[in-house]
Amino acid sequence: MKTSQVFDQGAWIFISIYLGSLILVGLLGYRARKENTLKDFYLAGNGFGLVVIFLTLYATQYSGNTLFGYSGKAYRMGYAWIMCIHFMTAIVACLLIYAPRLYARAKQYNFITPTDYLQHRFNSNWLNVLATFILVIVLSNYLLAQLMAMGRAMQGLSTADPDMAYQQGVILLTLIMVVYGTLGGIRAVAWTDVIQGLVLMVGFSLLLFMLYKHFGPLSLATNIILQSPDATKVAVPDANRLREWLSYIIIIGLGSTLYPQVIQRIYAARSEKVLRQGLALMAFAPLFTSLIAVITGIYAIAYIPGLQGNESDQVLGIILSIIQQNSILGYWLVVILYAAILAAMMSTADSALLSISSMLSKDIYGRFVNAHASEARLTFLGKLFSWCLILFLVWLAIYLNDKASLIKLLDRKFDILIQLVPAFMLSIHWRGMQAMPTFIGIVIGLIVSLGLAYAGFDFVENGKVYGFHPGLIGLLFNLLMAVCGSVWMTYNNARYS
Repeated sequence: MKTSQVFDQGAWIFISIYLGSLILVGLLGYRARKENTLKDFYLAGNGFGLVVIFLTLYATQYSGNTLFGYSGKAYRMGYAWIMCIHFMTAIVACLLIYAPRLYARAKQYNFITPTDYLQHRFNSNWLNVLATFILVIVLSNYLLAQLMAMGRAMQGLSTADPDMAYQQGVILLTLIMVVYGTLGGIRAVAWTDVIQGLVLMVGFSLLLFMLYKHFGPLSLATNIILQSPDATKVAVPDANRLREWLSYIIIIGLGSTLYPQVIQRIYAARSEKVLRQGLALMAFAPLFTSLIAVITGIYAIAYIPGLQGNESDQVLGIILSIIQQNSILGYWLVVILYAAILAAMMSTADSALLSISSMLSKDIYGRFVNAHASEARLTFLGKLFSWCLILFLVWLAIYLNDKASLIKLLDRKFDILIQLVPAFMLSIHWRGMQAMPTFIGIVIGLIVSLGLAYAGFDFVENGKVYGFHPGLIGLLFNLLMAVCGSVWMTYNNARYS
């Protein structure tokens, strides 16, 4: 049973006003600027208070991949995907490993981009360029996934040709996103995050109530699945699945903390106390989002069987369309929730785009092309880089429609990103860590990770080594090189000094 949303003119007017208001927020952010500097545009000057820092972290972390990708993954995997609650909680635990110390350094030395810390800590251009390259590649992948999620969301909203709806959704929503992000910078993005975060938490809580009201208790859905060909999706996980579970918790818990937009939000907190309180609140966020996405996927297995391939990424939209037709409350819940989901995807994508532009303008152009460029020029170039990159990614998102699952876009990204864990998390606690072993460790980790993922070894199944992501294997070699090499260099320096 596959249905699509049918919104009347009033609903479309509401969604149009809701999305159009984001440009107004961008204008307000532009008017609120205090100076034309990188710090003001990318970090909002003096920073955010508790409410804004919590909700901007929430809306950044829970967006297109979570709402559509996670419900789709739960549809394909079943109850085993409840692991997403654990790795989302692990992100907060891993942030506490280094975020408070990083915040203190950022305030003391006026960091703007993630690699400002690496330049301060190691004073190595080679390491800085490598880290910047990794972060830009990873974040471009992340941004691409958000654009595809926006297109898939519009497919669920429109009765037009699915390919045409996908293309129009990607282009139109991206245009709104870039306009308000270019105008207001991180300030505008964070303000929209506050609105989206509140609506998503309330809306998803109401969605859980509507699922129960329409389909009945989750136990009933589980019994239906047990009597179907999908019974394995509610079975006790085997050993390989448990290893995969542990792998996701570690790799996403560590890797997500190194997203540039997350690091820049660490910088943007008004105080360390605000940062710690915001992270404490984030520990409860999976219960309002990830858990409900999993439950949505379970209901879909029972009542919408037979979806294949990338169709499963649309199960949230199909479930919402069923609830929409059940009552007036359900109808307007879906309208408001869909508007918030679309806007949250846009603000998440804009956060990624802003981080990429800051690194390209400050870390590449400002450090290696024109070291004497003014703050105003670097800010302008950052905006220009945003527009150029987004044009390419919009084309790529349209080309990849029906060619890539949203979750597949996640795995390789974390294999790469996690190789920066020693450079950020270990170095901020260990003064003896040296630049050259850290650089070589990252290179070795990347070679091992990508080699295992793409070399076609017999023991690699579904991109994993006995259930573990190749990136974790690479990280072990990375850590070994970084630690042993740093100890050896420290010993030799002391010996010959």
